[in-house]
Amino acid sequence: MTVSRARNGLIAAAMAGLLPFAVHAQNGEAAAPIPSTISQEAALYLEALSQRPASPPMPSADQVEIWEAVQAQVTAAFFPNYDAAIARFGVAVEEQQINGVPVVSVTPPNWTDNGKVVVYTHGGGYTFMTAKTTLNASASVAAESGLRVVSVDYTLAPQSKWEATTAEVVAVVQGLLDEGYAMDDIAIYGDSAGGALAAGSVLRMRDEGMGMPAAVVLWSPWSDIDTAKGDTYQTLKAHDPLLKIDGMLVPMALAYADKEDFTNPYVSPIYGDYSIEYPPTLIQGGTREAFLSNFVRHYQVLDQAGVDVTLDLYEGMPHVFQYTALDTPESKIALEKTAAFIRANLGLE
Repeated sequence: MTVSRARNGLIAAAMAGLLPFAVHAQNGEAAAPIPSTISQEAALYLEALSQRPASPPMPSADQVEIWEAVQAQVTAAFFPNYDAAIARFGVAVEEQQINGVPVVSVTPPNWTDNGKVVVYTHGGGYTFMTAKTTLNASASVAAESGLRVVSVDYTLAPQSKWEATTAEVVAVVQGLLDEGYAMDDIAIYGDSAGGALAAGSVLRMRDEGMGMPAAVVLWSPWSDIDTAKGDTYQTLKAHDPLLKIDGMLVPMALAYADKEDFTNPYVSPIYGDYSIEYPPTLIQGGTREAFLSNFVRHYQVLDQAGVDVTLDLYEGMPHVFQYTALDTPESKIALEKTAAFIRANLGLE
């Protein structure tokens, strides 16, 4: 396929709102049936996912112009989520810069500044989405917790590799410290690639002597970017309705990090040294995710090091259901637990 044809196909898919999160069963295998053990709302959500057309393969890491074109179209396709989130949650939104990094500051209705703040790093395989197109994720937590959420609009890959991307997250936290916040006043959370980015950036903060936020929440984290490792990358490969291994995750991973950096703990936080210190951590995910082994392995590493960590799994739920399946009871429960965990570790409960 020529570059032109690949570009046109990807843009057409993006315009239809299909990227980056739509796949069918892979390798000719039949998808698993919808479980009877989940809520009716979740079953309807899974059924809707199964009807979406498959997304095409991603560009290679060196095809920067194609990535940029597709990113622009994906942003346009997902931008209606921005206005919808404001209307649904009644949040106030302000574009800002903190320490030279663009962010979106999200405050809930009737917000009163209590000196606490939550930093959010969005998902999208490091290559897609923005702080605005993922406003459901930041607005839902702001509304549920009553706290200001600062969503980091970090530079996407392949325009930015992991060294620069984690540096942007660290810079935002440093900027908040410069504004007068203490680390005990800050929590951080992220979903999917943003979950690994949050966890890895906290390791970098610790290692650079900054200290660490009071709490870490990881929604469906991409904790090991190497898709050759982890049981459920294989066992759930055909049954995850949102994540495609070969045509999606592998190109995204290589756009963000060179292969030799896959085990760097700032890239894949599963490989971090947690014997030193690490904040209390909540890991949430669903059992219909190819990333499931990531959650379990990440939990085990933290738990064996003595970190205060909770693994909170949801039957039959797909990737980042916390904010993509907002009308399900499972999402409501997960959001309530996220907000309670953050508030408790910020000393508000």
